[in-house]
Amino acid sequence: MNLIENIKEGLRSIQSNLLRTVLTALIVSIGIMSLVGILTAVDSIKYSIDQTFSSLGANSYDIVSKGYTNRYSQNGRQGKVYPPITFLQARQYKDISGENARVSLSAFISGATIVKNGNVKTNPNINVQAGDENYLINENYNVAVGRPFSTSELENGANVAIVGSEIGDKLFKGKSPVGNSIFMLGRRFKVVGELEKSGNDMGGGGADRLVIIPLITGNQMPRQKALTYEIKTMILKKENLFYAMAESTGIMRKVRRDPLGQEDSFEINRSDSMLKSMNEITGYLKVGGGLVGFITLLGASIGLMNIMMVSVTERTREIGVRKALGATARQIRQQFLIEAIVICFLGGMAGVLFGVLMGNAVASLIGEGAFIVPWLWVIVGLLVCVAVGLISGYYPAFRASKLDPIESLRYE
Repeated sequence: MNLIENIKEGLRSIQSNLLRTVLTALIVSIGIMSLVGILTAVDSIKYSIDQTFSSLGANSYDIVSKGYTNRYSQNGRQGKVYPPITFLQARQYKDISGENARVSLSAFISGATIVKNGNVKTNPNINVQAGDENYLINENYNVAVGRPFSTSELENGANVAIVGSEIGDKLFKGKSPVGNSIFMLGRRFKVVGELEKSGNDMGGGGADRLVIIPLITGNQMPRQKALTYEIKTMILKKENLFYAMAESTGIMRKVRRDPLGQEDSFEINRSDSMLKSMNEITGYLKVGGGLVGFITLLGASIGLMNIMMVSVTERTREIGVRKALGATARQIRQQFLIEAIVICFLGGMAGVLFGVLMGNAVASLIGEGAFIVPWLWVIVGLLVCVAVGLISGYYPAFRASKLDPIESLRYE
């Protein structure tokens, strides 16, 4: 009997004991389903988290003047304070970056501001920010009522504003603020839009206590000290983030004219610290899921070995006949190993299929995400099945190959 004939004989044996084969394969499939299902669910949830954080700026980074707004220390000594990023420098950076990234420019105009509408005024806790045409989308601000700034308003520095929901509720008592005027910082502004309610942001009110004006308008307003402009660069492809940050460093050094050998006069801050924490959590979930799947597979392998041992006992007479006809111990081992591997592989295929479906179903209950097929875990699951078949089937196959043909023929 050659290997091909041995495989055919093993398959015929499986077909003749179909019910036992199905039950044994189910034991393995449950173990693989738990392993692949948990890992698929984790991957799908991670993908959903990545997409959510991407929309919140996980694929972006901010460029600010070093030490201008927040003084810092180096080795216990006060760090050097560099000049602010000027409007011209920010525009040069944006022009050089071109279409490789979506760049927004902004400047903090005032904090603790009072905004008025007639005799009604807010508390002195309003922030005023100036931004360009990409500012709203890069900061993930959505206009609930009204519209964003028009091109002419941005280019001409019109006295228009987009207000947070808390400001609109306070000054206009539930009515739409769009088309009305507000007074702040010595100027009157026409409200063209109202932002969606965002809730508190670390106690600061988030976008609810924010007034956004065009960048040119903010640049023209009187102030006590020079504005420093903040640059946010949004990368459309996450895998290009580190390359883009290195490229931005080179552009900013050129724009700021930092001498060769001198440290950067600016800071680049990534916006994905929370995403890193979530990735660590999903990593722990994968380890936990893998342990649960391993324990289940361990139980499945013990069950498979027990069933194969029973199969050897039931087919003792058949083994004696095969040996009497010239089958070698190696061929007998091959036959039982092939049976064990095929049973595990069939169970593994079913387990992978149900595991992928179960994992995506669990992920869809937690949050909206794409249908994920984790090919790595599919391949690992099938390889584990083959390994379980080899390990669980080897001892029964070895025992079958050592049976004495005379004693086997006498077995009842």
